Amino acid sequence: MPFRKLNDIQLDTLKELSNIGMGHAATALSQMIGQTVRLSVPNITISEISRVPDYLGGAERLMAGVILEILGDARGSIMLLFPQECADHLLDRLLGSRNKTQGMDEMAISALKEVGNIFASAYLSALGSLLNITLIPSVPRLAYDMAGAVIDFMLIELSRNGDLALMVETVFSGDPGQEHAIKGHFFLLPDPGSLEIFLNAIGAPHD
Repeated sequence: MPFRKLNDIQLDTLKELSNIGMGHAATALSQMIGQTVRLSVPNITISEISRVPDYLGGAERLMAGVILEILGDARGSIMLLFPQECADHLLDRLLGSRNKTQGMDEMAISALKEVGNIFASAYLSALGSLLNITLIPSVPRLAYDMAGAVIDFMLIELSRNGDLALMVETVFSGDPGQEHAIKGHFFLLPDPGSLEIFLNAIGAPHD
């Protein structure tokens, strides 16, 4: 099913499923970093992947991106993006105070990959259980660069067909009173053929 043919009911259903999946992911991430993480899905959009940097504050904004493929009964990819300052706050929480002038060292890269792996595993496990299908994440990859370059990396590494994406935009943050809230964006990009699997599993009406 082409992305553009999804109707409002189908998009709302996918959004609700994502909210449930995000609840599981938030719990897993909170346990990992020892800090409350809250997640929301403010929007599901159908857009050109090349426009994703616009949602993130511009193509030149420095980002840390964890990218995973979705394997199993449905295929696609997951992208978890942190602005540089939020990635630094998250790493400080995980690793303690670091020398940030040296950028991403091996330990920092490993920690962010593990965050992406735990997050994606919890999300896909919850989604798979709800839909009664098997969804597992691939080994995570990390891209640390300007937002435009991170998106280009994703397009090349995942060899995506076409420029359109179904983007489940998820914003996660800590308690309002915390000094440094951890914020980022999560994008679920199912392959077009996998949309049929999702819609059939949830019983959503479609042509």
